[in-house]
Amino acid sequence: MVHFGVESASMTREIVYTPLEKPHFEEVIALGNAVQGDNYLSQASLAEIYQKSWHDGTNASFVALYNNKVAGFRLTYAHSQWQQDEWCTPKAWPVPADRVCYFKCNTVDPSMQGAGIGSQLLNRSVEQAKVQGAQAGLAHIWLASPGNSAFKYFSKNGGQLIKKHPDKWRHASMYEGYDCPVCDGYCSCDGAEMLLVFS
Repeated sequence: MVHFGVESASMTREIVYTPLEKPHFEEVIALGNAVQGDNYLSQASLAEIYQKSWHDGTNASFVALYNNKVAGFRLTYAHSQWQQDEWCTPKAWPVPADRVCYFKCNTVDPSMQGAGIGSQLLNRSVEQAKVQGAQAGLAHIWLASPGNSAFKYFSKNGGQLIKKHPDKWRHASMYEGYDCPVCDGYCSCDGAEMLLVFS
């Protein structure tokens, strides 16, 4: 992970937002694992996410670059590229289930937080998802983030709570090598199923 240590007000004007591409993979993986926990991302998992980001030639995943380094990323599955599981409650969604994209994950380098990067990444993913044909986006928000910042951030951007799911990432910690940064042993963190309906 790169620690930028930049506090200049002009910093936000120098951040470049661009669709995720394969040359970004190494830095995205390093940043994701440093912030979210070991084995959060790998070459294989990110390659799969990247493929699922596309629909009709449009990519819904984005990175934020500062000084040509990845300062943040938003990984998004196109509405046509993912399947609901036991952590989803489509009957409670106010739009057709097949028109919902999936916000897989969002990470910003801690030294760059507060510059609006997360919201800018989300806005760009939403715009591309709309081009792809989505009417809303679903996310499972980590409720153990420091100060519950993830929930507050997604709520601030229009996300509505659908349902809380206990032990959302336990399976990943037991069988996929995920090492939760706040749990000793297997992850027992709750996830919030949240939906952002596009205007």
